[in-house]
Parts: sequence; C-alpha cells; structure tokens
Amino acid sequence: MNILDIFIFSVNAILPMILLIFLGYSLKVKGLISKEFVANGNKVVFKVCLPVLLFLNISEIEDFSEIKISSVIYVIIIISVLIFLGFITSLFVKDKKQKGVMMQCVFRSNFALIGVPLSELIAGSDGVVCAAVLSVFTIPIYNIVAVIVLTAFTGEKKKGAVLNQLKAIAKNPLIIGVILGFIAMIIKNSLPGGLVQTLSVNFEFVPKFLGYISKMATPLALLVLGGQFEFSSVKGYRKMIVSATVLRTIVAPGIGIGVAAFLTKSGIVMFEPALFATFIALFGTPVAVSSAIMAEAMDNDGQLAAQLVVWTSVVSMFTLFVFVFLCRML
Repeated sequence: MNILDIFIFSVNAILPMILLIFLGYSLKVKGLISKEFVANGNKVVFKVCLPVLLFLNISEIEDFSEIKISSVIYVIIIISVLIFLGFITSLFVKDKKQKGVMMQCVFRSNFALIGVPLSELIAGSDGVVCAAVLSVFTIPIYNIVAVIVLTAFTGEKKKGAVLNQLKAIAKNPLIIGVILGFIAMIIKNSLPGGLVQTLSVNFEFVPKFLGYISKMATPLALLVLGGQFEFSSVKGYRKMIVSATVLRTIVAPGIGIGVAAFLTKSGIVMFEPALFATFIALFGTPVAVSSAIMAEAMDNDGQLAAQLVVWTSVVSMFTLFVFVFLCRML
C-alpha cells in the first residue's frame, strides 16, 4: 500500500464535494439560484433523493457470511460511545437548534459516500466486503439517531410532545427508506437467484430509474449546501466549528481506531487489516453531507450544519492521511 496514493485518494474523494459546495455558493452570489431554489432543493433531497439512496444501499447487500459478529458489536459500541460524547458536547450549547447539529457531527460520518471506495483502496476487495456489510448496520443507526436528536432538542415540551416526536420520526422519509431497504433486501435474498436475475432483466427500468435519483442526491445536496453557505457566519460559529471539527476528525477516529488497535495488540479481539480499513473510513471521514440537509429540513441550525460539512471535509483530507499512516506503522 502506497501512503501517497491514500493521500491522493482522500483529496480526490473530498475535494469534489468542496468544489460543488463552492459552485453552489458562486451561483448564489451571481444570482443564478435563489432562496426558493435552495429551500425547494432541500426538500427534494430530503424527501426523495436521500431516501432512495438509503433504500438502494441497503437493498443491494447480498452476503453477510464474511463479516464477524465481533466487528458488528464493536462498531455499535463505539458509535454508542460517540453518541454519548455528542450528547455531552450538546450540554455546552445554549441554542436548542444547535444542540442536535453539534451532537450529530460527533457521531455521524460520511461513511455512506466515502466509506466503500476508501476501504477498497486501503484493503482491496476484502475492504469492500467489510464496508458494505457494516453499512447495513451503520447507515440505519446514523440516520435514525440523527432524526431523533434533531427532533428531540427542538420539540415542544408539553403534553403529547413525545408522541408527536415519535410520529414525526416514524414518518421521516429517511427512516422509511431504511425500512423499505431492509424489506427489499430480505425479499431479494429469499427468492431463487434465477428469478431475481429474470426480474432484473425484464424490469431493468426500475433499478435504472431509482439509480438516477440516488446519483442525483449528492451533487444536488452539495449545491444546495453551497447556496445556503455564508462565509460571514464563520466568525459567529468559530468556537463550535473548531470543537466539532476536532471531535469529528481527530477524537472520533482516535477512539474508534485506537481501541481496535489496543484490542488487537492485546489479543482480546483480533481485527483483520481489512476491518481496520473500514474503521478508518467509518470513524475518520467528515460529517455526512446529508446532516446539513436534514438539519435545515427539520428546523435546526442549517447554517451551522453546512459550515461543519465544509470544515470537517477540509480537515479530514489531512487527518485521514495521518490515521492511515499510523495504522500502517502499527
């Protein structure tokens, strides 16, 4: 494995996101996109594109046999620790519309978009298998918990509020996409292989149609983020940007990768190299692009969320290189 190749890949994986955000910002400055476009674009991404993307990611999983249950348990435990750390962080935030934004930045990475290709570059096909199977567990956890925290802090504190929040969570498009993805995965894996292939050939327009929608999610989301981004807001958010970026790009991967290295070196749990590649992609990537779209759509501080997407993406180009290098040294 060439360390320089990893660094170049990290730049190539993250820089297009930053350039698309900058394009959206430039289009806004030139008056080519309006506030109405940004608002409606948010709704389209949140209610249509992202749910379809989640549905396809989960429904296309085929093989669970090559994943060890110990790695699944480990990932769930570490994510739970990061969720708790995010909650502690939120206690120091006064504005209730910023609490959920800060909290999800701590535990929620961009694993869905960057995780699989990054795992493949580091560990080849073995890394792809680990990343793909773990995504079945991590993607639902990330999105369900994000919906909960973005709803809980801004919800009304009165009788019936909890029930209303639960209803809102159940109706959330991302949750629906996850559930339908699991249903489709179960049905597909229960059918004979020949029948699945026949249906895929005869009704090819269905996966193509859904594929077009899912591919539109990331570029449209980034353009919309750029359209709502304000450089003048950096000063007002400076402390939160610095603390959240450090937690997302240094502390979170430090915990997730460091504990795994300790367990392996101690012989308590033996994690293979391909899993370390997945841990780097899972815990070390920037905050998910969809986090800002969700924050805006769910009446949280979308501006802060957009700032965190940009700055964690920039910083992670360097921190990913560092963590890959350290794992190689170990």
